[in-house]
Amino acid sequence: MTDEELSAAIREVQERVRSRVSPSSNGGDGITLPELLPLVHARDAAEAKVAAIGTVNPRPPGFKNVIIQRVKGFVARALDWHVREQVEFNRASMACIQATLEALTELNRALSVLAGQQQDLRSNHQAWRVDFEERRNANEIHLLRTVSELQSAFHLRASLIEQNFRDSVRQQHDDFSKEMDSRTIDIQKKLWQDMEKIRGEYDRLIHTELRLLRQRPASAGLLAGSPAPAQEEPLNIDWMRFAEQFRGSEDRIREQQKRYIDRFAGASGAILDIGCGRGEFLEAAKAAGLSARGVDQNTDCIALCRSKGLDVEQVDIFEYLESLADGSLGGAYCAQVVEHLSPAAVARLISLLSRKLRLGSLVAIETPNPECLAIFATHFYIDPTHTRPVPAPLLRFYLEEAGFGAVQIERLAPAIESMPALQELPPAFRDAFFGGLDYAIFAQKL
Repeated sequence: MTDEELSAAIREVQERVRSRVSPSSNGGDGITLPELLPLVHARDAAEAKVAAIGTVNPRPPGFKNVIIQRVKGFVARALDWHVREQVEFNRASMACIQATLEALTELNRALSVLAGQQQDLRSNHQAWRVDFEERRNANEIHLLRTVSELQSAFHLRASLIEQNFRDSVRQQHDDFSKEMDSRTIDIQKKLWQDMEKIRGEYDRLIHTELRLLRQRPASAGLLAGSPAPAQEEPLNIDWMRFAEQFRGSEDRIREQQKRYIDRFAGASGAILDIGCGRGEFLEAAKAAGLSARGVDQNTDCIALCRSKGLDVEQVDIFEYLESLADGSLGGAYCAQVVEHLSPAAVARLISLLSRKLRLGSLVAIETPNPECLAIFATHFYIDPTHTRPVPAPLLRFYLEEAGFGAVQIERLAPAIESMPALQELPPAFRDAFFGGLDYAIFAQKL
């Protein structure tokens, strides 16, 4: 590279560097490169001096000058051995300076490139930094949102699991409580059933022992020699009209039977209506869903009951009961019948019922109440087939002797309702002698 080319290159590089890294272009923070031209000028001056070493200065022509020039030439040739090394050293130094200038020039060019790249890096750094900040903020927001959603989902899941666990525990507790209550109720029912059974057995045993102690063996001969009751000629009257006039209408009697239907609720087996008459009890039992059948000897009553679709038979009550298997009846109802029988027949009827009824079955007997004196003046002797009234204590005795227990007596049809004149009597006297015209006695087979 010639001196002119080197100087031009240095100037070009310096101008380029000044334009790119000047303080005005980078906000006062630019890089200031050193000036290389003074170094070039110093090199040029040193090379000029190097070229003059060992030479004789030209002088104007003349003898004197010629002599001087020859002396100088001789001295220069005499000192050539010394000056030659100096000249070579100076030339080597100039070569080193030339190489240094070229290296510095290349360095300035590299610095100019780096300055350009630095400027690009600074200009792009702002955009990169903004984008980086935006991405970082977006990533932080996304991360926080994701963490928040995960935390919410975790809390929701934990709440659902806890709620499901509580519901499961509550359901198990409720099922356990229901099962315990059900088992407790079942155990209580079985306990009460066993206690009722034991009580029935105990009552039956007590009644049997008391009856054996009270009863005295009757002479077989006396029983065999007892005269047969005299057969009376039957009355030829309209019994249906008689019942309508003196017994009452079917609707009224059917309404009164509801008190007995409630007592027979839940009966296990068929209920026998002894002396069913017009079938009011059978109709009420049928309406309540109870199984019931009746027996009677009156042809008109049997025909009327059958026209109503009731299960009845025209047969003697004692023959019918004898034909039944022991323990086959689930209950017995007998209304306004025992007052038509003899004392022996009443006892026999109670004994047969004791044999034919199942354990725990109910028997209900309705009859005029002899404790009420009004029935002897108005009601009892209206029916010509009545033999004698049966007092409640006597009927209770028959029932207990036959093995019945839990006997209850209920007075029916207060006399004051049909005889208002009884209101003038003192209440205590009226209740003692003019109470219910009828009574019902209930007993349970032990």
